Amino acid sequence: MTQPSPERTLFERIIAREIPSQIVYEDENYIAIKDIAPKAPIHLLVIPKRVTTRVDEITDPTEMGRLWVKATEIARQQAPDYRLVVNCGAGGGQVIFHTHIHILAGWEGGPDNDTGSA
Repeated sequence: MTQPSPERTLFERIIAREIPSQIVYEDENYIAIKDIAPKAPIHLLVIPKRVTTRVDEITDPTEMGRLWVKATEIARQQAPDYRLVVNCGAGGGQVIFHTHIHILAGWEGGPDNDTGSA
């Protein structure tokens, strides 16, 4: 089972430009990148620059709200319809232990009708 590492996360290294990534949005608080293993025609990751290991560690309602508002703003720029997903902990499918929201979109007729590879 993968456990959080005390070392810098992959996302911190992307934010620091140590690892290349396809950045689609960035401001002082967030970065959004294309997922390298997409599960949808459009698959982005919205990543807060302030590190928390998992989304349920964010206890400030304003901080949590800003994260979701930013993810929604970015999603709306990408597609009229979309899905926002958060995996929380290894048992919830989280692989990188730095809070992030997945934006999934771009299916023809919705995600259940997608016959292409994801």
